[in-house]
Amino acid sequence: NHTRVVEFVLLGLTNSRHLEILLFLFLLIAYFLILLGNVTVISITLVNHFLQTPMYYFLRNFALLEITFTSTFIPSTLYSLLTERKMISLPGCFLQMLLFFYLGTCTFFHVATMSFDRYVAICHPLHYTTIMNNRFCLQLVLACWAVSFLLMFPPTIMIVQLPFCGPNVMNHFYCDTSLLLQLSCTDTGFIEGLMLIILIIIIPGTLIVTAVSYGCIGITILHIPSSTGRKKAFSTCSAHLMVVMIFYSTSIYRYIRPAQRGGQDSDKVLSFFFSVVTQMLNPYIYSLRNNQVKQALKESVLK
Repeated sequence: NHTRVVEFVLLGLTNSRHLEILLFLFLLIAYFLILLGNVTVISITLVNHFLQTPMYYFLRNFALLEITFTSTFIPSTLYSLLTERKMISLPGCFLQMLLFFYLGTCTFFHVATMSFDRYVAICHPLHYTTIMNNRFCLQLVLACWAVSFLLMFPPTIMIVQLPFCGPNVMNHFYCDTSLLLQLSCTDTGFIEGLMLIILIIIIPGTLIVTAVSYGCIGITILHIPSSTGRKKAFSTCSAHLMVVMIFYSTSIYRYIRPAQRGGQDSDKVLSFFFSVVTQMLNPYIYSLRNNQVKQALKESVLK
């Protein structure tokens, strides 16, 4: 006879109470910076007339996506760090898993979309406004959300229907798909194979688009006659690429590797990097260091 699991225990980031307090403070500051940076990006790109361009349209949607993505797990993690309550209900775990991986998938597609936008702007400047018109930009954003849903919905439904009747402890700070599959008391080989195929489509697939776009941008930059122009362009692209490399490298190692079954402490560190650290850097790397955005912020403050 098996007892059906009604809740899971999330062990969190550490077992040390002193470290939990430090992590709580760091995560609280990180979440505040994520919200502040992205709300600023959304606000300034909405009210400033000069920022009504395709690039800032994508950045505005990306900022909204980052807020919703981090809000799926950071508040609950903060609560568990503060109160030492590690439990999460079965429906709550499923909902968190669905939102985390759905919004995370959208993030990959949005990064690829923004890199394509920069490719068209830099490599085909004369045709930029024709190609990246309002209708096409809206279609790209809607496609990111729709394709992400179509990819993540089938395996999520399969996981929700799995029986859980054994151990209910996860060595993580959010409900992770691979750990949920390990805790199920039935064979999950088909779902694991399906998830691996989907993740290969999502992560390396969008990485190829991003890499090709930035590769073409790099070649175009090398042909800029002005050394000042080349230096400025490389400075911007290098900052973007730094965030992209951290995001993709940690995601690939965490979810697409030969031994994919999780539960190690290193998995939590990798997850923390791509789900918190890169999200904290994104608004400042992609938007707030941009001269147009800084000028718009300065004008808004003066007004």
